[in-house]
Amino acid sequence: MSNYLETYQAWLDSPSISDAEWKELDAIRGDEKEIEDRFYAPLAFGTAGLRGIMGMGTNRMNIHVIRHATEAFARLIASEGEEAMHRGIAICHDCRINSDVYAREAACVMAANGIRVRLVEALRPTPELSFAIRYYGTTAGLNITASHNPKEYNGYKVYWSDGAQLPPEHAEKIAAIMAETDVFSAPRTMDFDRAVEQGLIEWMGEELDRAYMERVLSQAIDKEAVAKVADELSIVYTPFHGCGYKLVPEALRAIGVKKLYPVAEQMVLDGSFPTVKSPNPENPEGFYLAVELAKKVDSDLIIGTDPDSDRVGVLVRRDGAYVPVTGNQMGILLLDYIISARKRTNTLPARPAALSTIVSSGMVRAVCEQNGVHYEETFTGFKFMAEKLAEYDRDGSYGYLLAFEESYGYMMGDYVRDKDAVTASMMIAEMAAWWHAQGKTLLDAMDALYEKYGCYAEETLNLFMYGVDGVREMNALMEKLRTQPPKELGGIALSELADYRSGRITAADGSIRPTHIVGSNVLSFYLADGSRLVVRPSGTEPKIKMYVLARGESRSECEEKKKALADFAKTLN
Repeated sequence: MSNYLETYQAWLDSPSISDAEWKELDAIRGDEKEIEDRFYAPLAFGTAGLRGIMGMGTNRMNIHVIRHATEAFARLIASEGEEAMHRGIAICHDCRINSDVYAREAACVMAANGIRVRLVEALRPTPELSFAIRYYGTTAGLNITASHNPKEYNGYKVYWSDGAQLPPEHAEKIAAIMAETDVFSAPRTMDFDRAVEQGLIEWMGEELDRAYMERVLSQAIDKEAVAKVADELSIVYTPFHGCGYKLVPEALRAIGVKKLYPVAEQMVLDGSFPTVKSPNPENPEGFYLAVELAKKVDSDLIIGTDPDSDRVGVLVRRDGAYVPVTGNQMGILLLDYIISARKRTNTLPARPAALSTIVSSGMVRAVCEQNGVHYEETFTGFKFMAEKLAEYDRDGSYGYLLAFEESYGYMMGDYVRDKDAVTASMMIAEMAAWWHAQGKTLLDAMDALYEKYGCYAEETLNLFMYGVDGVREMNALMEKLRTQPPKELGGIALSELADYRSGRITAADGSIRPTHIVGSNVLSFYLADGSRLVVRPSGTEPKIKMYVLARGESRSECEEKKKALADFAKTLN
């Protein structure tokens, strides 16, 4: 009998599962493909924690996996000593199905292990959890969320005392404990109400909101910019049924936005996301209700935040339509605006810096170089940018202005160490107001920045590979690209291949030099014209992500190169 069949039978036989859970497992009896998909391996625990489809099985998100992971997390915290246990953990959750249930289960396991818990009284944005860790001085943090994934998913997102996602060495310890212990017998738990009575679980609520919002509003640079056009500038907002429903409108109104139009249908908290196929602000089709409202009220722009309010997407009116601003474009717009606004208000740090990732537009470097701003690239993930910011703090070397990823995530200020759609939405509104006063939309502003800094074009492609076969396919594709790289991509010659797993850059002439960072399964194909194609497996979804980063002398040339590289990337599937 295959191992996954043995594991399946062990779950069926376990006295720890409920009647409903047993019936779910019994319903797939005889369906070996489904059993294999659910039980071929446990969900991999990494620095981002866990994420997967909800359901019964080791490769699914369910109460038993939540308890098992939390027991291991609790043991890690306890290994830091009594003070770490007393400082405890902050736990939040989003609007997803089962998120509140999973959060309570995790709180009960932590409490049973003697770990003090601060639990939100209701759903909160992910950046507010990062803030809570720093504000209360907790040892760790946990958020039950699957961010922008489809409704079938949930996740277990882990943080450490700096407010950033868990360091790799801690994630490895948790993974090792989980591998060595039984999913059913290992977790300790206790009654929730008894844990509250004993002071092991206490609530976080209004006090946290007020402290967080105070810091958010402190990031506003030029409120006069909003005041000047408050009677003209109109904004439609959607939280896609999620956590931004309260604090994003509050932040926008606090800086003076008067004409704010929330999408009523999507202000309703609902983890089934009934009005959209996917609650991801990277997907323009999800904004159809917002576009309908925007046309009705003649809005200048649309802002949308994902269910846990860490990502933000924007559409801008042009010629009667609403055109998406990409994640790269918004990062560049924000960076240029923050630099110029801080110069205008004499608040620019003595040694300003910006951070982005190796999969982001080459235009970021051009903006920084022309403005005398120090720039560094990290691996994808805000935990890596948080590590760099911690280095800046220790050394007193730089004051950062903005950290961002192309995947619609932006971070400002010293109070969070993760992407923050609440702060970003506020800053986008301020920036839109300033450009509005100049007679320009954000799309017009982006055109002006291409004129100023040079022409670039980007596109992200996804190759989805599902189940156990998908894992094999992803590994095989990465290995083939690594060992048999193409000599040209889209008709453009390959000049260098950077392998960030081995830390080697191999030039076309065979010479080798080290990468500036090492340790991630990422390949970057540098082309002779300054364009790039970056390929990496996703850390949260069953897909390989391919980033087309084109560089040209004109917008039309950039678009042609982008299409050629995208066409090449599609042949890899």
